[in-house]
Amino acid sequence: MIRATLLFLSLFALAACETTEGFGQDVQNLGSNIEQEAQEAS
Repeated sequence: MIRATLLFLSLFALAACETTEGFGQDVQNLGSNIEQEAQEAS
């Protein structure tokens, strides 16, 4: 039972890291797009 719980928590933590990394990349891309639009407007 303890092994199953640890396995589940490990998989959950790994999935959370992947999701956070993807979110960070999305925010970075959004910032780059805003910066590009601002440069084009000026």
